[in-house]
Amino acid sequence: MNDEEPHPTQDKAMKRLQDVRKKRGYLLPHHGLLALTDPELLEAYDACYTALTLTQRLLTERDKEFVWIGILTIRDEFLASQHLQKFLDAGGTENDVHVATRMAAFARGASAYLFMSDHWQQQAPWYDNKKVYFDALNALLSDQEINGELVNLAMCANHTCRQGWTNLRWHIEKCYELKVPESHLAEAMSYTMFTGSIPYFIEGCGVWRDMIRENEVDASKTFKEWANLDQAGPS
Repeated sequence: MNDEEPHPTQDKAMKRLQDVRKKRGYLLPHHGLLALTDPELLEAYDACYTALTLTQRLLTERDKEFVWIGILTIRDEFLASQHLQKFLDAGGTENDVHVATRMAAFARGASAYLFMSDHWQQQAPWYDNKKVYFDALNALLSDQEINGELVNLAMCANHTCRQGWTNLRWHIEKCYELKVPESHLAEAMSYTMFTGSIPYFIEGCGVWRDMIRENEVDASKTFKEWANLDQAGPS
């Protein structure tokens, strides 16, 4: 068999890539690499990604892609531009994009609101980091019509992407105060798995679990059972 003659493995790889392109409408470099070298991994990866974000779950398409825009901005992930088009196709506006970007930028700088309490609380006992943080966020969004559920879901995802665990706790609290369905919060946080990193997602889930264990939120019976399962193992 000469070099110009297609190898059966190559034929199968090209077929797999055609299937991926047909499903997603695009190809990324890793698709080809996995198709050529580890088709089983490509199949498993594609199944996971399909279940994660291509399949309609609980959030509306518009809200889902709003959350995605924040995640991608936080992580400087420019390759996944399809999410911006999907957001616009789902009814998102140019102003919505500006708002999602504004919120991502705010999340990136959120550690500044913890600085004084972390280091100078004794000299500034009047400083309330949580109040200062939410006053600033509310001012940031004061000229926008955006519902509280979406704000807090997006900020939970944003802070998971930057390991902002104190801020994540605050927004999880807000979600419970607003009666946001726990399944909606779980979905929003799950979008951080790929771009935000699975380890960050795991840590974020741990923050939520610990809040339930410590009765910091009024969790449902099912989520309390999850949080209190014996999860002994690597820490």
